[in-house]
Amino acid sequence: MKKNPLIPLFASLAIMAIGSIENAQAQQRSEARMVQMLKRFPEADTNGDGKLSPKEFQAATQMAQAAAARAIPKFDPGWEEDEFPPHAVSLKSPEEIMALYKSGKPGRTYAEAADAMSFHKPADGILRIVGTGHSFTAPGYRTLPAITRAAGFEQPLSLHNGGGRTGSVSYKWEEENGIFEFDGKPLPKLLAAISNAEWEAMIWGPYTADRPKFYTSWIDFCEKYNPGMKYFVIDSWPTLNQAQMVFGLKGNPESESFFTDEVFDRINEVADKGFADLIKEVRETSEEVYVLATRAAMTEAAKRFNRGELPGVQGLYKVIGGKENSIWADQRGHLGPGFARLEGYVFYATLYGKSPELISTPIKFKKPSSFQSDELDGVFREIAWKAVAEHPFSGVTDKNGNGIGDHLE
Repeated sequence: MKKNPLIPLFASLAIMAIGSIENAQAQQRSEARMVQMLKRFPEADTNGDGKLSPKEFQAATQMAQAAAARAIPKFDPGWEEDEFPPHAVSLKSPEEIMALYKSGKPGRTYAEAADAMSFHKPADGILRIVGTGHSFTAPGYRTLPAITRAAGFEQPLSLHNGGGRTGSVSYKWEEENGIFEFDGKPLPKLLAAISNAEWEAMIWGPYTADRPKFYTSWIDFCEKYNPGMKYFVIDSWPTLNQAQMVFGLKGNPESESFFTDEVFDRINEVADKGFADLIKEVRETSEEVYVLATRAAMTEAAKRFNRGELPGVQGLYKVIGGKENSIWADQRGHLGPGFARLEGYVFYATLYGKSPELISTPIKFKKPSSFQSDELDGVFREIAWKAVAEHPFSGVTDKNGNGIGDHLE
């Protein structure tokens, strides 16, 4: 059968037509987005021509992200009640909780293959840890096992993580219990682990507008099955959103030179007060609540960068300075390349009361950064111990400066 030579031509023309339509639709969506952003953030139109240039659109996008970060989450009215709904999984027996977990999907974890629902009793001093958290705790969770391995032991972890709000303390309590937003749809990974095995510690990542009850609900459950556990929470670090709120900025500063030591101190002063009040209230339920001093560590790193004392690091905030090897990688404040190590060192120093500077065995991180030198790694270890030993809520002091917490001597 003779093929019609026009068929391939028609097919090509059809594909080109479809591509043109898709491009036109994409352009229309882009223009509509521009109009929407201009209407929402007219101050981004700095030259007043009624349109957003690519640079102005970027500024408007940053304003939108900052507004989203400042938004106060709405919590279910059920949190105001004295008791949780009767079908909350945490009210069931350990056997029932485990059966529910096994019948559903596994919870997301940053510990990957090392994650487990129980562990044999480790050597004295090693903590079996359960934890929630989000992208701000992820770097510490992911690097801690490599650090402890170099220190001579494997880190037992059972994690149920998320991203942003989905990793927050309240969100995970609701999700695990199958209440409020997750009514009738429980995913009780940590509830099953805690009620059916032995654990020594729990870690959390904070989120906007956290309430003491979000934390004490977990503490009450942990103490029921594992009395005497210790509890740890990171205190984040200075973000662009915090800078905008504290200094009344409409968008990001134009230059990284804005971020002097005094600016960082002011941002932290505001953040620390609210966080300290939260910790004090939570400590009314358990005195064993401690802070993983990530804010102090990242602030110290930023100040040292300003003094030219972070070899290989090129900037503070990538979205302002444009440098790849910056401390913070994006508008929301996620850590830049290599800085997961610093958070991991803070975790190790707080949990085990020892300076990472004392670890002599080479640490084999999974994703080493190309610019990461032994010199910079040494600075990170020093910064971590300084931040932890000087923090009033870390539970660690080092009065004789030997790198070992006073509570261990």
